[in-house]
Amino acid sequence: MKKELFDFLNTDLQFIKGVGPVLATRFQDVLGGRRVLDFMLHIPAYVRARGITENVQSALPGDIITIPLLVKSHKKGGFFRGRRTPTQIACADKMGNNVLIQFFNVNFLDYWLKKLPVGQWRMVSGKLEQTSRAIINHPDFIEEMQNAEKIPAVQAIYPSGEGLTQKTFANVRDQIFAVLPDKISSETNPQVLEFFDALQHVHFPESADDLNPNSVYVAKLAYWELLAHQSAIVISRRNRKDERNRRVVRAKKYDLLDKFYATLPFSMTGAQMRTLDEIFSDMSQNIPMMRLVQGDVGSGKTIVALAAAVKMAETGAQTAFLAPTDTLAQQHYAKIKPMCDKIGIVCDVLTGRDKGAGRKEKLISLRSGRTKVVVGTHALFSEGVEYKDLGLVIVDEQHRFGVSQREALRGKGNNPDLLALSATPIPRTLSMTIYGDMDVSIINEKPAGRLPIKTTKLSVARIDELVARLRMQIESGAKVFWVCPLVEESEQSDMTAVESRYEELKKVFNVVGLVHGQMDKKQRDAVMAQFADDSSDMRILVATTVIEVGIDVPSASIIVIENAERFGLAALHQLRGRVGRGNLQSYCILVYGRNVSEEGLKRLDVLTETDDGFKIAEQDLIMRGTGELLGTRQSGWVNYHFVDYRMHHDLFKLAARAARDIDIPDAWARDLMYIFDRRIEIGA
Repeated sequence: MKKELFDFLNTDLQFIKGVGPVLATRFQDVLGGRRVLDFMLHIPAYVRARGITENVQSALPGDIITIPLLVKSHKKGGFFRGRRTPTQIACADKMGNNVLIQFFNVNFLDYWLKKLPVGQWRMVSGKLEQTSRAIINHPDFIEEMQNAEKIPAVQAIYPSGEGLTQKTFANVRDQIFAVLPDKISSETNPQVLEFFDALQHVHFPESADDLNPNSVYVAKLAYWELLAHQSAIVISRRNRKDERNRRVVRAKKYDLLDKFYATLPFSMTGAQMRTLDEIFSDMSQNIPMMRLVQGDVGSGKTIVALAAAVKMAETGAQTAFLAPTDTLAQQHYAKIKPMCDKIGIVCDVLTGRDKGAGRKEKLISLRSGRTKVVVGTHALFSEGVEYKDLGLVIVDEQHRFGVSQREALRGKGNNPDLLALSATPIPRTLSMTIYGDMDVSIINEKPAGRLPIKTTKLSVARIDELVARLRMQIESGAKVFWVCPLVEESEQSDMTAVESRYEELKKVFNVVGLVHGQMDKKQRDAVMAQFADDSSDMRILVATTVIEVGIDVPSASIIVIENAERFGLAALHQLRGRVGRGNLQSYCILVYGRNVSEEGLKRLDVLTETDDGFKIAEQDLIMRGTGELLGTRQSGWVNYHFVDYRMHHDLFKLAARAARDIDIPDAWARDLMYIFDRRIEIGA
């Protein structure tokens, strides 16, 4: 890629006219970056037609209309009996029908009044509200008649965020694509030119069909994105096997593994032992291990990972165990440390909370090599953290960490092994393409003594019966999770809010806990710790999906998921996995709302019929595709911009085949890899 184009794609959005540093920061929140390239990869979600009409009576309430209006009078708003009244501009269409334009925001009032001078015709576009008269509140566009073409007949609507309007998106888009041709030289590869041409068509759609996943331009972009990913995977595999990346196989110095097995109060399953054989075989090679362990909730991945850490400790090398949250790191540490103590391995925990002398002492122990296993969050790869000999990196809930974070931790050692864990079951065909640079092990057995979770669905109309039954269970010592999808009630939604459910349950039960993502983290962790403490009086915890991953309360045996039809299957399966972690018979009650759809009930039926996470993942894929399945909110396997697995299934195979045949160092695929930010995976 030529330097001029390269520099343009990397331009900070704050330097685009009309943006500046404040809006650039807001763009970063939405785009995940603030470069011109980040904007270009953020395509519209849908289009809004703005058909021109000359007669307001030909439109229906709720329609988006574009109509010429004659401004007749202004009436400034103010206060009447303590309430603010809107500013009103009386207008008429060409047929003489009255149309009222209203503004409720007083900050730019003079600006809008100047835009609509009395006695002048203006082209106005906005949503038609129909009460006893035609009203347009806060029009989206107001233009002089000679500039009417500035109002798009088809408006691209972008996924947005706070403080960003669609006009701002359109302004940035127009400037970027106006300048782009000047940045492309005659030597630019034809395929790269074709890529930018397809991108331009998607940013300037002529109809809703242009944004369909199977449209010619979106399909092209999806293929190139997959090709970039698959090319990076090919290079990653080549690099691992390259002579320059070979390492000296560590010799065994201590006998620890048999001692570790002897401390376990249970026997490992066949699937766990098979997975360990695969891991130990990798660790004995002069090529660094890159292995993903997939296991359903409660399948025993943590013990497998710890066995790998013990195997590494036999060589005298260190293991870093990376968890996505402080809470999960502390839980892993509480489980792992006693086992390490029994066999004489020093285990420690390091998170962002560690400060001062305590943190300094931990860092010295790591640097000296005394600490053999360290559990922690992103703090494990932060500046100032040094390892004497980092031999193994374990990444738990690996989908929550980007490639850059994993590589930053691996960079703390000399070609260390990488073991990634995932409790999000992935269909085999998908896992082969997404994790093509990793070897995959699957733990598909539950530990002995684990009883299947009994799952039922229940109408919200029977909620009082459910509460009465829970009361009896709690009096017998049961602990209950109660999950709701919202924090506060909303007029636009019939979903039960977690705070209102908390208040209702407090009227029935003595001690009820509440946790959600908007709480202070320390407060949230304290409530969770209280619920996990069997000596506590708290028997019921009302929560949002903050408990979806990493909450281990073996004594909790019941989970109620309210408005369950609004969750994806993968999320429901993860939530269900919060119970059934001990030897108690556990129950999951899926409460569905009054307006549940037939498809919503079908999803719940899948959960009641099976607890096999891989079967559930296949059904999720069939029913929803990967719009959410591959998105960061649900699982984040790969944060694709254009790819929809259900629609582009065949493109995965085509891209994988093409990537194997490309001579990467000289190919235009390297430009694609840059565009799609695969630089770290190829070591560029």
